[in-house]
Amino acid sequence: MKTKTQGLVLKQQNIGEQDKLVTVLTSDFGVVRAFARGAKNIKSSKSSATDILCFSEFSIYESRDKYIIDDAQVKEVFFSLRSDVERVALAQYFCELASTVCPEGQSAEAQLSLILNGLYLLSKGEKPQELIKACVELRLLSLSGYMPDLIMCRECGEYTAPLMYFVLKGGKIMCEKCFSKKPQSTAIPLDETLLTALRHIVFSEDKKVFAFSIPEKSLAQLSYITESYALGVLEKDLKTLHFYKIIKS
Repeated sequence: MKTKTQGLVLKQQNIGEQDKLVTVLTSDFGVVRAFARGAKNIKSSKSSATDILCFSEFSIYESRDKYIIDDAQVKEVFFSLRSDVERVALAQYFCELASTVCPEGQSAEAQLSLILNGLYLLSKGEKPQELIKACVELRLLSLSGYMPDLIMCRECGEYTAPLMYFVLKGGKIMCEKCFSKKPQSTAIPLDETLLTALRHIVFSEDKKVFAFSIPEKSLAQLSYITESYALGVLEKDLKTLHFYKIIKS
């Protein structure tokens, strides 16, 4: 049975002389790995539509327990993004993160929309890269079942304080008073600016996730916090993140 869906190509691998194996984040079926026969032929409509970072409409069918891309049409290729190696490296990190945490076999419309919006903002260059990175990391984890508990201190229920702590293991916050009684080795101090930013990323409406700004010093710390939480949840190194840091330095 054939079906149509929209998706972003997260990864591609050449198979033989003519074919590709692609990993696609689709709106309807989450992460899908599918063969695109003849996609290496530049005359094929599937050629550019199955390149990494291409947002395309796919016609897919299942055959003998594997997915086959029957047809694909490009919707967006993010040309301006591809002209900057640093931004491309960050975009590839978003792709690896998505392929790691997004679901398979179920809707991932919210995750796909988040990644596409992140790529759009990254290509425009109108928002700081660290802000886009932090939003994609924490929101994507939250949408995919790894939402941290940022509502109140896990111990006493305090909602806000001049100083609180984000405990990476378990993704919870503690007020200064409770933290002094039960110090955690994997905790990061949060002032009110950082806590407000974290809560905005997790709890805001989809269309407002990226709609905030904070001082540059706080932004660097925010990026460090969301990255540390992501790596702690995944318990693995991501090669694309390592490459992005090399390029950025």
